[in-house]
Amino acid sequence: MDSVFVMPGTVAAPRGGILRDLHNRYETVREALSRIDKAAQEMGLPNISERLIEQNGTSDRRGPEVQYLEIFAVSIATHHMLIAEGAKPVAIVGQSIGELWALAAAGHLSVEDAARLAVARSQVLTRQSWDGKMLAVGVDGRRAESLAGLIDHPHLVLACENAPRQSVISGPEPLIEHVERVAEALDWPSLRLDVPHPTHTPAMAQAARDLRETAPRVPYGAGRWRVCSPWLGRDIGDDDPVDLVAGALTARVRMLQTIRELHAAGADVFVECGEWPVVTKFVEGSVPGVRCVVPLSESDPVEAVRALVAESAEMGPFRSRPAAPSSNGRGPVVPVREPVPAGAVATLPVAEVLIPATAPTAPVSYVAPVSDVAPVSVAPPVSAPAPVSAPALAASLAPAAPAAPVEVAPPAVAPVASPPSAGLDYETVLTELRTLYGDFLGYPPDLLGEDDGLESELGVESLKQVALLGRVSDRFDLPGLRANSALLTMGTLRRIADAVVQGRAEAAAR
Repeated sequence: MDSVFVMPGTVAAPRGGILRDLHNRYETVREALSRIDKAAQEMGLPNISERLIEQNGTSDRRGPEVQYLEIFAVSIATHHMLIAEGAKPVAIVGQSIGELWALAAAGHLSVEDAARLAVARSQVLTRQSWDGKMLAVGVDGRRAESLAGLIDHPHLVLACENAPRQSVISGPEPLIEHVERVAEALDWPSLRLDVPHPTHTPAMAQAARDLRETAPRVPYGAGRWRVCSPWLGRDIGDDDPVDLVAGALTARVRMLQTIRELHAAGADVFVECGEWPVVTKFVEGSVPGVRCVVPLSESDPVEAVRALVAESAEMGPFRSRPAAPSSNGRGPVVPVREPVPAGAVATLPVAEVLIPATAPTAPVSYVAPVSDVAPVSVAPPVSAPAPVSAPALAASLAPAAPAAPVEVAPPAVAPVASPPSAGLDYETVLTELRTLYGDFLGYPPDLLGEDDGLESELGVESLKQVALLGRVSDRFDLPGLRANSALLTMGTLRRIADAVVQGRAEAAAR
């Protein structure tokens, strides 16, 4: 099997202690983390690896530079673990700033220089202090671009084409608010991406010039592995890293096209070098049935990699294989194109800023595919992001998304004519939620545990949760439920049922 390593871009700060086992096992991981710490110290930043090795808490939010270097540390450590266990990529792909991690992993530039360049990039973006936002929309790139074109502002653009039904729009915050309202009117799921620096728009031209003028020029070489650039639309060759990072700030990221081209060339396994499935969500949505592995999300990351390497050795390259079950104990790997209810696009799946339902907040980066939408007067999109953070890079024409396998959509939930009673008990609400979520997701209601993490265990991406929470809000006449972000970041049916019961009780008391 031919494997591609993928590096996430701007995602949530990693959990404390996430690299403890890798640090203890591998000398190459210890060396890479030591080099990142050394570069951080030279730039006046705190130790990067300490929290990732020793602590169990979440990030203390020490600023965007530290967040970027922590993401880099996780990506490069996972890469070294993969190589130490015998995994060999045919290519490495990075999403947005993840291209910088890919260059370091492939040996195009040193770990220290990659860290310095990441910090320089963050600093020029902070200095520009642009009042922009990135919005994930659950539609294809063509619709997303048309939506941005309706408003017709040079800085409001399609920033990322992540998957057939996930796009990211980047632009000034007031205009993003207009886009959100149009998307809501069309029942298109959308979600703002929580990234420190919105990018991939012409508005970043000044930051790009500043980076080219002030960033330290670093030595670079040919590298050990092929690095594919989703914004250049080609492999990286004798390209100066500073120019690459600066150019990406204003360019569109075409991850969808890059993934499909790699798959067409023989890649049948995509391994994410991050804590959560971000880029691999795009992969599953772009190439249904492809094998995706996220070692750090597995109960035993090293064993998951060893099993993959053993399977690759047994099957050999270019051999076809059926879709394999996930080794994380959370069920089979399925295409991102899950069944969705017929009708309005609101029922479409989406997500990309990831949020694990356990404790730490993961990056929202992916918007699950959505069913085709009937033409309407205005067409807004939803996407992720990619998290992230959402990367946008320029390249090639937007190919018409090949027809995905036809799936039978589960019946839409029938609207409830009568308003809900004021005093609902927990069990009644939970039963209704199981039916509503089960119908939407195509799951038998009795398989939906009240404490199952909606994203981490059931695979309900964040944008899809937004659409579902809207349905719950309408069903129980609780408009404020839509804005309860805690129900997304820590989503379980128990928490949602508790919120409904409490909300109805408060409504009755007024």
